[in-house]
Amino acid sequence: MISTSSAPPRPQLRHFINGEFIAGGKTFRNISPVNGEHIADIAEADAATVDAAVKAAQSAMRGPWGRTTMSERAAALHRIADGIQARFDEFVAAEVADTGRPVHQARTLDVARGIANFRTFADLARSANTDLFQSESADGLGALNYTVRKPLGVVGIISPWNLPLLLLTWKIAPALACGNAVVAKPSEESPSSATLLAEVIRDAGLPPGAFNLVHGFGGGSAGEFLTRHPGIDAVTFTGESRTGATIMKAVADDMKEVSFELGGKNAAVVFADADFDAAVAGVMRSSFTNSGQVCLCSERVYVERPIFERFVAAMKEKTQALKVGYPAEDNVDMGPLISHGHRDKVLSYYRLAEQEGATVVAGGGVPHFGDERDRGAYVQPTIWTGLPDDARCVTEEIFGPVCHIAPFESEDEAVRRVNDSQYGLACALWTSDLKRAHRVAPQIEAGLVWVNTWYLRDLRTPFGGVKQSGLGREGGRYSLDFYSEITNICIKL
Repeated sequence: MISTSSAPPRPQLRHFINGEFIAGGKTFRNISPVNGEHIADIAEADAATVDAAVKAAQSAMRGPWGRTTMSERAAALHRIADGIQARFDEFVAAEVADTGRPVHQARTLDVARGIANFRTFADLARSANTDLFQSESADGLGALNYTVRKPLGVVGIISPWNLPLLLLTWKIAPALACGNAVVAKPSEESPSSATLLAEVIRDAGLPPGAFNLVHGFGGGSAGEFLTRHPGIDAVTFTGESRTGATIMKAVADDMKEVSFELGGKNAAVVFADADFDAAVAGVMRSSFTNSGQVCLCSERVYVERPIFERFVAAMKEKTQALKVGYPAEDNVDMGPLISHGHRDKVLSYYRLAEQEGATVVAGGGVPHFGDERDRGAYVQPTIWTGLPDDARCVTEEIFGPVCHIAPFESEDEAVRRVNDSQYGLACALWTSDLKRAHRVAPQIEAGLVWVNTWYLRDLRTPFGGVKQSGLGREGGRYSLDFYSEITNICIKL
């Protein structure tokens, strides 16, 4: 029987290896978090596919890409940025399809930052300086010591699903700028913009093998094959702390360079002298942006006792007014979580919080729409109070639209409670006292401390966490240092 179905075939997202798109034999599904629909099939890389990608990268390092100058690489990165800009709306559509995030966020944050990453690191690499020291010697003639940067070689890049294009380009751009060849694996949950980026990089004229893309999962799939491959010289990863620990064990025998940006249980601290309205707006943003699926989001909020009740009431009112809906709706504040599996995890914490004795100030469940969105991965933005500091919901990363608000009495108490965590990625302080800001911020055990703001980034400054939140720093010259082998040359005069 001949099918009369008019449904168009679903696209297959393929690997990009040695300058060509390659289909895999095994595929898995890309599922919309908005309505649960099957939107694409994704090729899953086996060990042979990853091996082909690594060998292509090695060949590129021995060939034309390995002979490029810094100026040539910077120009290539600017062409890539131009290519993303020319296909801006396509990248927005790809990000929204995979993640369900509001369109306005994809336009103003994700794709805009992807473009900025390529431009910024192109310019930083072109203007990067090295060290030169003139030293004395016993014979009085002296010596010159200077450093040179060389590529590490082949870099394996594994990026997460929460900010797919932004975080992938955050790693690809400096790696290419420093002359490395790349084998990238995006999250299995968000492969679309990475595939589109491969098209842009191909059209920008990079030599075959300089950039390669493989799709798949972690353990027993593309991620494990990539990190364990002997041809990989360095691995950079953003994602869960447990996965980072697994990768570190996998690369230990070969002593590969690693850079990890991992989980967080970030705090916000609101002092009584803070601009109240600005602090409420800031904590709303830091708790619920991207449905709480940002590694920098504030899941622990500490508010000085004199304004605690007022602050909780204001947060409740604004949280209940948040609009949860379709990505393209006007004034929508939140979309779904990335997947039904992640929604199940977040909802398990919603149930656990009540078992641990939390007061549910707002949310705590699943919104009901009466349409296809009920098949999506939505949850309600949620606020708790009343939990002790050792409750699991206060100590474990949830990665959803949720925060716990607790009162504190003194500055010392606030610092102690913020630092009482296995994580140390970021913190936001809200105060009108400049002396307090300068006094408290250095005491916070985190890689990044904001004062009276959140998620304000200068790409030239370092980014990374301490404790279980990461290893190493990226951004600005810190990325150039990681993605380069730095050699000291000493010349006797």
